[in-house]
Amino acid sequence: MEDKRNIPIIEWEHLDKRKFYVFGICMTMMIRVSVYPFTLIRTRLQVQKGKSLYNGTFDAFVKILRTEGTAGLYRGFLVNTFTLISGQCYVTTYELTRKYVSRYNNNNAVKSLVAGGSASLVAQSITVPIDVVSQHLMMQRKGESMGRFKVQNQDGKRMLVFGQTKDIIVQIFKADGFRGFYRGYVASLLTYIPNSAVWWPFYHFYAEQLSSLTPKDCPHLLLQAISGPLAAATASTLTNPMDVIRARVQVEGKSSIILTFKQLMAEEGPWGLTKGLSARIISATPSTIVIVVGYETLKKLSLRPELMDSRHW
Repeated sequence: MEDKRNIPIIEWEHLDKRKFYVFGICMTMMIRVSVYPFTLIRTRLQVQKGKSLYNGTFDAFVKILRTEGTAGLYRGFLVNTFTLISGQCYVTTYELTRKYVSRYNNNNAVKSLVAGGSASLVAQSITVPIDVVSQHLMMQRKGESMGRFKVQNQDGKRMLVFGQTKDIIVQIFKADGFRGFYRGYVASLLTYIPNSAVWWPFYHFYAEQLSSLTPKDCPHLLLQAISGPLAAATASTLTNPMDVIRARVQVEGKSSIILTFKQLMAEEGPWGLTKGLSARIISATPSTIVIVVGYETLKKLSLRPELMDSRHW
């Protein structure tokens, strides 16, 4: 008889792939709409010098809303939606890698660590060019820019969204060539591979610990919804220094991670490495709850028919 305390992990071979991808794209889009404003705020906080514009997450939210309106919180959003492709590549790589690693090592922590890092490597290779363009659009404040490039208004009229995107792409290409779209690629890998590799093992670890502390009939989905943000806060704290450096490399056009680190330490000290951490955790907490609940529900909905009633949720 199945022990209800054990939280079953739905593996790749258990899924109906068609349902998995259709539901997955819809879920990912809804999540991005809800958390994008905090992603924009985090990026602006990380790029600004000291506290020259914003004093924190809430201050940035209020000022952007007041001066730029709701649209200001979604600058670069349409371009960023192209990362839906990388999102699907991420989950596919994660699940397939878990399946592959299980042939050699069935330890869940090892499978999660290797699969999380591999999935992030694949996803970042697709995401970085989109992120570079999206982040420069995020830096466009009303009448000015916080980054290297500024959208040019034609005859004083507001340029359409895709016109702004084209303008930024042209400016990046003229300044840096094709390599400009992969600026910060190494920094992104050094940020997101460890973040992803750390998140998955901690997610399963927290879920197992909570499961042992709660009644047997406690819904597994509730435990997973709590474990996700705990894992996200842990991973965000460990990787935030590299995330600050990544943002500056991409937005300010710097070419050296080491020099960017030295400049940051000289100008702002160790405290500068924590910039945007609160915004990152604030955005990660609700988004991770939604992602975890959505992803685990997605996998349950995508179970092959013959497995639907075989597990306790």
